[in-house]
This record gives sequence, C-alpha cells and structure tokens, in this order.
Amino acid sequence: MSSPNRSKFEKRFAFGKNWARFIEILDEDRLAEAERSLQEMLGSPRLDGLTFLDAGCGSGLFSLAARRLGARVHSFDFDPISVATTRSLKERFAPSDSDWLIAHGSVLDTAYLSGLGQFDVVYSWGVLHHTGQMWQAMDIIAASVANQGRLFISLYNDQGLISDFWRKVKRLYCSGVLGRIVVIPVFFTFFVLAGLTGDLLRRRNPLRRYTEYRRNRGMSLVHDWIDWVGGYPYEAANPGEVFEFYTRRGFAMSKLTTRPSRGCNEYVFRHTGVAPFFPPDPIT
Repeated sequence: MSSPNRSKFEKRFAFGKNWARFIEILDEDRLAEAERSLQEMLGSPRLDGLTFLDAGCGSGLFSLAARRLGARVHSFDFDPISVATTRSLKERFAPSDSDWLIAHGSVLDTAYLSGLGQFDVVYSWGVLHHTGQMWQAMDIIAASVANQGRLFISLYNDQGLISDFWRKVKRLYCSGVLGRIVVIPVFFTFFVLAGLTGDLLRRRNPLRRYTEYRRNRGMSLVHDWIDWVGGYPYEAANPGEVFEFYTRRGFAMSKLTTRPSRGCNEYVFRHTGVAPFFPPDPIT
C-alpha cells in the first residue's frame, strides 16, 4: 500500500490518538448532531439504499451517522489508531452490522481506492489537506464518486500569510515534546481569551461557547483545538481554486459553506457525468 510522503513529513500529528480520546465522551446527543450535519449538507433526510465512503474516517463518528441514516458504509483511514477507534465505535453501537466495513487505507493509494469501486456519497472531512499531497488526494478521491454521486469534502481556508503562520505553529507542535510544551499553553490561552473577548463584545454568555460546542457537528472544542494546533502536514485552498479544480473534472457544486478564519470550508459537489471540453489543470 502506498502512503503519504513520509520523507517530507516525518513528524506527523497523531490524529488517531486524539480521536481515541474523543470517543470517550461521545454520546447520543453528539451523534444526533453528526447526523443532522450530514442531512443539512447533503440535503437529504435519509441515505437509504446509498453507498457511503468515509475517506479518512478518524473517530468513525460520521461513518456511524451515515449508517444510522441508512447508507451502506465503507470506512478507512491511514492512521491505524483511527482504524482501531472506528472499529471500537462500531463494536459499541453496531457490533453485528454487516453493512459497515472498516479498513486501513490511504487516500493517496490509487490501487486501493479503485479496488473499492464507486460510491453514491464520498465523504472526506478535514482529511485531504493533511496528506502532504492535497491536490493529488483531491484528484484521486474524485474517481471514487459514482455518476450523479456526491462528493462532500472540507478543506482549510487559504488565508495567505496567516496560513503560513499556522503551518509553522503546527510544525513546531509536531517537532516533539518541547514543541508541544510551547504551543499548547500559548495558543490555548489565546483561544480562550479571543473567544471570551468576542463573546463579551457580542453580549453572549461565554460559557455557551463550551457547553454548546457539540452543536458543531457533534464535536468537542478542546479536541478540535488540539487537532488545529497539531494538524500537520497542513495545506489550504480557497473556494475559487477548489471550484475550478472539480468543475474541470465534471463536477457541479451544489453547496458551499465558508469559514473566514481557522475553520474549514465545506463543499458538496455532484458528479454530472459530463466531462468538460478542456483538459484539467496540472495538479499543484
């Protein structure tokens, strides 16, 4: 199995360890929020009869959400701990479910993906920009989408110099124990103070930022902070680039949710089945 560029990114963030800690707090309320986010972005209350590929499944939360909405799910991740975490989640919520398969794989492995066939929904949230080869991963994953199928991805928003700054922070975090000792107190303090300032200016209860964060796709604020400061490799793209990239590959955008700062832009594309008349741009 081919793997991401290890020589360039020897120090990688331990995504699987973060997800393993996250599922310890997973409950029905968070799961319901994950289901709701899929329903909202895909524009469908149910996924009955559809096949769903979770490329980079992480904790397995959204694989489980898709399965509970009726899809037949195939989950995979490059991180063995993420795979184990997803399997433990399945054992907890759907131990004998034969319509949910879980495997170890890489979005950069074209042979692995082609062997899976095509899917009605291909989901890859916050994954492709961590491969070290984002544009190649975006191209490879497109081939897994069936005709008239949907591609639901999220990618970090490119903010130019600000993105360059965060790339350095993430590299420092992943450099070792000393890097983490420097990054965590500095930037967690920054996140708390920035959030507090924003809430006070808007006359909102600052505690709601923490108590209601689960309404954001069922996620956890602290685990997302850790994912943010440590998420390396790190690449980013702006919506115009992503739109043109997939339009040239026969996709039409059906939904876009943008984030102005640290968050991910969310994209839903539909495979039109009509190839464009001009060749795709070279992959960046």
